Amino acid sequence: MSDTKYWIALNDVLDVGPVTAKKLLALYRKPEKIFNASYKELAGIPGIGPKKAKNIKGFEGWEKIDTQLKTLESKNVNVVTLDDTGYPELLKNMEDSPIVLYTKGSVQKEDRFAIAVVGSRKYSSYGRFAVEKLSAELTSLGFTIVSGMARGIDTLAHTTAVNSGGRTIAVLGSGIDVPYPPENKMLMEKISCSGCVITEFPPGTQPERENFPRRNRLISGLSLGVLVIEATADSGSLITASCAADQGKEVFAVPGNINSANSAGTNELIKNGVKLVRNVEDIIEELAPILKGFIKTKTKAMVELTVDEQRLCDIMTAEPKHVDVLSRESSMPASRVLGILLGLELKGVAKQTEGKKFFLV
Repeated sequence: MSDTKYWIALNDVLDVGPVTAKKLLALYRKPEKIFNASYKELAGIPGIGPKKAKNIKGFEGWEKIDTQLKTLESKNVNVVTLDDTGYPELLKNMEDSPIVLYTKGSVQKEDRFAIAVVGSRKYSSYGRFAVEKLSAELTSLGFTIVSGMARGIDTLAHTTAVNSGGRTIAVLGSGIDVPYPPENKMLMEKISCSGCVITEFPPGTQPERENFPRRNRLISGLSLGVLVIEATADSGSLITASCAADQGKEVFAVPGNINSANSAGTNELIKNGVKLVRNVEDIIEELAPILKGFIKTKTKAMVELTVDEQRLCDIMTAEPKHVDVLSRESSMPASRVLGILLGLELKGVAKQTEGKKFFLV
């Protein structure tokens, strides 16, 4: 029996969620050893008890899993376990990260630089403008766009990323073989070719209401931060923002018309202290400490620099540095450095903050 089969079985056992499964894996290392353990041994583990031990020992879905694996292989669906090298790096740090993911496409190393873009299912022309502009700009800088494949803002974010030639990750609230909404089936196929479609739900799982809050924690978990664009006061995208905050991730919001119900949620987020976003630079500025080296590499590849400009870029990072520090590190007069920095600003490579501090964008 393959190791993958045991992982799926553990994932499918009734009342054994990700936290409990990871606790058992910490004790037994491999899922096969969990199923081979005695009922008495399992029942005696704190937090497991008789009920969960009975569910593990009485699991009867082995034949179903065999059929699933054959079907998944025929449809080019990958089963990625917590133990696999292909498991998303950012998810591993989550307490309740799934032990099994079903994917079409693959998660790449560069996807660790991802921004989630979420919002209302019904959007205004302003919302469309904002999501297309910001998603395209983030994609051009090399960020992966993560969203939930829902109608509205989610679909626009995915579509913009695909059309811009960038990477995007779609997180489903259904099985990998149940496209939802149905009209996004072709978009899902496009994403699987140039990005990744991910779900923690077994094949055949229908898009039930209770699945989506679980999906939302993965959207934020796969990202460095969550950008909310147009959200009503009761929008599901606010759950994603809450998940991000709980996970220690950044939350961003695009301000909207104070008379628009579609912006009530985003405006409330801003009122409560999340970062107001007017342009992509606002996101970069907030994430600067995390992005050291990333934006620098992308920037150097996008524009042609003079020798002196390159010299400054080599010592600059996404973290602001005072002009005097740059002068000392480059062994150039401060007046000369200021002139070069002006040129870099005009080329969109550098940006000035307060107190004559500059950083790469």
